[in-house]
Amino acid sequence: MANSNLANAKRAKNDEFYTQYGDIQKEIGAYLEYDPDSFRNKTVYCNCDDPYESNFFRYFVLNFNRLGLKRLITTSYKPSPVANTQLGLFGDDRTLAEKGRPKVNANKFVINEVCDTDGDGEFNLKDIAAQLKANKNNDWEPLEGDGDFRSDESIDLLKQSDIVVTNPPFSLFREFLKQLVDYQKEFLIIGNLNAITYKEVFPLLKENKIWLGNNYRINGGAMFFEIPEKIANLEQVREIRTDESGKKIFVTRVQGVRWFTNLDHGRRHQPIPLMIEAEVVKFATKKPFDKYDNFDAIEVPLIKNIPSDYIGLMGVPISIFDKYSPEQFEIVGYEKSCDLRTKIYPKQLQIDKTGKKSFVTKLNDGAAIRVSTPPDAMTYYVVDDAYYVQSFKRIFIRHKK
Repeated sequence: MANSNLANAKRAKNDEFYTQYGDIQKEIGAYLEYDPDSFRNKTVYCNCDDPYESNFFRYFVLNFNRLGLKRLITTSYKPSPVANTQLGLFGDDRTLAEKGRPKVNANKFVINEVCDTDGDGEFNLKDIAAQLKANKNNDWEPLEGDGDFRSDESIDLLKQSDIVVTNPPFSLFREFLKQLVDYQKEFLIIGNLNAITYKEVFPLLKENKIWLGNNYRINGGAMFFEIPEKIANLEQVREIRTDESGKKIFVTRVQGVRWFTNLDHGRRHQPIPLMIEAEVVKFATKKPFDKYDNFDAIEVPLIKNIPSDYIGLMGVPISIFDKYSPEQFEIVGYEKSCDLRTKIYPKQLQIDKTGKKSFVTKLNDGAAIRVSTPPDAMTYYVVDDAYYVQSFKRIFIRHKK
């Protein structure tokens, strides 16, 4: 069921999921705590964000001076279905017509400075709206194309930027990340946890070229996203709130979401507190660690049970990257790394938890453990009268010497 809300939204063409302001604020706060100058004199580009709706735009424009930004560029990936129904900030249809923004076009906002334009002693979005309307030092105009991050127009803006911060389409995550790496940009983006094992992503994690973010607000492996009222599918809605202006905010929960980045943060350098193997066996597992039949490694199903004194390879869940410190562990590979596999199985008899039987080769797709008897209520495999179970998506690590 992971990411079922996103899948349902995609089928229904209702894929406008907006990251919450508080999640952005707390995540970026972790980088500022580690390095207060993380964004100073930098051009930030939010290239999958409709400025009318994006909390990324809202956060960076309201914190422009505090962060010391040089420039903020925000473009919409495609026209927002609610952009022209939420015009309390930027004006009405007449204003849009005067600015030459056809309703079907994507937009570009370029913020070069922010200040208190109305003299009320504070800076807020109304000041930005006034500056944009007056076109003083900031720019608001339609894009010629549809705002696709792969377009020449968007790439030209990317070249002008230093840091990309956004929530890109999950289905295009591989391509989006590759573009950022190819153009050697710093970034903080949101993606699916399973992206860790993508062939385009894992080598970057292994080589410490990218890593997971601080993930300050990840709760139980999930994040909450806002959905515009006009397109909200009540089956997706987890909560309905009302903001200070009286606007309804529909919130949905999406499982298995993480921040991916190449910006440094303090949590990345905090080692996981661990017990020695004897203590893990005595107080936690109550039995020795299982060894894989097709990899020269032990199975460690829980991160907290990684033995601090084991010198060989250990297979751990992909969630290791939530707590991974490059000073503590070396990432060696993952289960589909053929150079680590020590054994290839012939075709196996698979018996799922309902008792259904079929012949497969799935046992070669992951780390296998030989068991003495068929397990209850779980899928297992039979090869030459021997029984096997398979661990789910394992990353192989070892302690740094």
